[in-house]
Amino acid sequence: MRSVCLPPTRRLLRCLLPGAPAAMNRSFSLDVSAPLLRTQALVDGCWVSAAAAFPVLDPATGEEIARVTDCGPAEAKQAVEAAHRAFGSWKQTTAKERSQLLRKWFDLLTQHTEDLAKLITFESGKPLREARGEVSYGASFLEWFSEEARRVYGDIVPSPARDRKILLLKQPVGVASIITPWNFPNAMITRKVGAALAAGCTVVVKPAEDTPLSALALAELAQQAGFPAGVVNVVPCSRERTPSVGAVLCTDPLVDKISFTGSTATGKLLLKMAADTVKRASMELGGHAPFIVFDSADLDKAVGGAMASKFRNSGQTCVCSNRFLVQRGVYDRFMEKMGVAMEAELRLGHGADPDTTQGPLINARAAEKVATQVADAVSRGASVLRGGKRVGVSFMEPTLLAGVTTEMLCMKEETFGPLLPVLRFDTEEEALAIANASSVGLAGYFYSQDLSQVWRVAEALQVGLVGVNEGLLSTPEAAFGGVKQSGLGCEGSKYGIREYLEVKYMCLGGLRP
Repeated sequence: MRSVCLPPTRRLLRCLLPGAPAAMNRSFSLDVSAPLLRTQALVDGCWVSAAAAFPVLDPATGEEIARVTDCGPAEAKQAVEAAHRAFGSWKQTTAKERSQLLRKWFDLLTQHTEDLAKLITFESGKPLREARGEVSYGASFLEWFSEEARRVYGDIVPSPARDRKILLLKQPVGVASIITPWNFPNAMITRKVGAALAAGCTVVVKPAEDTPLSALALAELAQQAGFPAGVVNVVPCSRERTPSVGAVLCTDPLVDKISFTGSTATGKLLLKMAADTVKRASMELGGHAPFIVFDSADLDKAVGGAMASKFRNSGQTCVCSNRFLVQRGVYDRFMEKMGVAMEAELRLGHGADPDTTQGPLINARAAEKVATQVADAVSRGASVLRGGKRVGVSFMEPTLLAGVTTEMLCMKEETFGPLLPVLRFDTEEEALAIANASSVGLAGYFYSQDLSQVWRVAEALQVGLVGVNEGLLSTPEAAFGGVKQSGLGCEGSKYGIREYLEVKYMCLGGLRP
């Protein structure tokens, strides 16, 4: 591995949407200030290159926007060792010192919002207005955990014996492997790393192969903020090398904790690898969120909530509404209002276009999955009221389906795309039975103005997050985590930092009564 501590050059990249309608066929450029467009790994405070590199593609066009160093097991091992060495001194820093560094990092993210947002847009396809929102959201976790760092309190417990005192101390776990997804390439890193650093842990981040540029830009800003060498390490790698790098991050004895966001299937594999060394693990896995509209609902608010929940990031969020259940008394009016809203508010295009609300899906496989679910639903009797077509390689029209049943694929598996399938139901009991008939339980939403029903349904839904008359839930102050096979532990809130802390019992004996 070759060590280099030099800034990269400034890059200007131009992309064109091939094979798309004329309104979408435009040129867009990525122009980011030089220090933030990093393409090397960050290990022990230096930017380093592996022997090979892999391409990062604009999902809207398929054009290459950068080549990033392709780390393997050797680089991952060196990053873990660097984090382990740094932990010895980092854990000795005061909570105030860690708080101040996190606050500097937050300030730098805020100052560089536009450049960070451009990176998100070009490597993930997310519309620029949403990308700016993600940067603000991601920065908010650094702000929150900069404050929580100074609130990690232990306990003094009343002793049953007069000659001893019982103290419970909270100490950092150690080195944390942070494995993050592509759909929130900024915020999923800050939500995990902010908590880990606040607790006194050091980290090795493996970003998704589709979106490494955002992670490396965050690492550059962490360097500028003044974090000591080895405290924050980032090892990007290609899809081909992900299994071998992941194996190091989940099995190395020097790693004490794993935090992963991704699919349930991948989470299970990582847990198996972590079992041999009994590592602590936080898992934020798949969702299949129900969105229930009862007869008493304010339909305008329900439609607004559905639009926000379903079509954010073109439907590619883990808490995205996936199964829409609408009570018979309001079904027809809801479908009409939903169709009007989709027609008026949604526009396909490159994320860099300020008029775009729906960018591409992350790749062709993602678009194919949505198209397959639409075709399956239609073959089983559903009707396409809006959209339904695939555009180009990675775009999918926002789609509204009526006449949906529980036997259709879109009601059985997570979509991760702009598909809104609506099932008609009669009773509250029926809706809850359908909503809870899933092996996962991350988020759930419902609209009702019946106060008794609000409490009944909120308590009965088998999910970790419930939106009542609200389609957007996430905030640093609130706990984020699922039940059933949607994961282990939680992120954000005062509870998020606890995932990176051990409780040590100290018995102070021999005291004079």
